[in-house]
Amino acid sequence: QVQVVESGGGLVQAGGSLRLSCAASGSSFTINTMGWYRQAPGKQRELVAAISSGESTYYVDSVKGRFSISRDSAKNTVYLQMNSLNDEDTAFYYCNAAGIHRFAGSSRPFSSWGQGTQVIVSS
Repeated sequence: QVQVVESGGGLVQAGGSLRLSCAASGSSFTINTMGWYRQAPGKQRELVAAISSGESTYYVDSVKGRFSISRDSAKNTVYLQMNSLNDEDTAFYYCNAAGIHRFAGSSRPFSSWGQGTQVIVSS
């Protein structure tokens, strides 16, 4: 089993910055992709940014040029640096880690979610 824990959310004024962190833990696993999703009240969860094991990145159009995703593979940790925040960035942010888990001689894909961290941008 792979656990994922986020941290770094909070209240910030419009135009400010926050850095979210996400750490995956467990045993006998390899992470392929880590991503940040967000869900605002009344809206569907959307993929905000993702990074592969080869450090290819994806960003949703609304955050390009403002957010930056990075990872420390040795620590199974991913970061989301969020700059120039606006009220449309207010949401719960969830981290997802996906990869392969090895147990009892077999390998299975996994996709683990964190509990979420709230980001509130005040205007």
